[in-house]
Amino acid sequence: MTLYYFDESGFSQSSAVPYAWSPVGCPLEIPAYSRSQRLNVLGFLSRQGKLIYHSTTETVTTEVVVEAFDQLVTQKSPDAFAIVVLDNASIHRSALFKRKRLEWLNHRVHVVYLSTYSPELNLIEILWRKIKYEWLPVTAYTSFQSLTQHLHEVLSGVGDEYRISFT
Repeated sequence: MTLYYFDESGFSQSSAVPYAWSPVGCPLEIPAYSRSQRLNVLGFLSRQGKLIYHSTTETVTTEVVVEAFDQLVTQKSPDAFAIVVLDNASIHRSALFKRKRLEWLNHRVHVVYLSTYSPELNLIEILWRKIKYEWLPVTAYTSFQSLTQHLHEVLSGVGDEYRISFT
């Protein structure tokens, strides 16, 4: 059995850019963007640090979430049992999502909802914070293409190059 924590997060050039140090007299400057494309990432993170993710520039709807869950079903071993912990967002409680939950049970994927208003219990929130404020270099925000490239490099390296300790 594998326990996964699921959530979505958005990344754009208008996101909060983390603080950065630079040599005296050589300030690091990045243009401020009031509007930017957004890359949405939907992720399943295990306590062992394994990440299965799905990214899109589309708005995150129930259909996009269902697509991500269907991707999890195809990537896990058919004999493995997965428990997915997620929040109570409306897109996770829609009629379509509820119908798909029954189908996913046949593939040994069980969905468990967190208590309302308890995002601190969803461990994937730690991953989003680490990516946004520690692992993405400030230079990633110079263009949407750069942000997308750097973000996919970090996401692909989670569990190997980029690790979180839950102890």
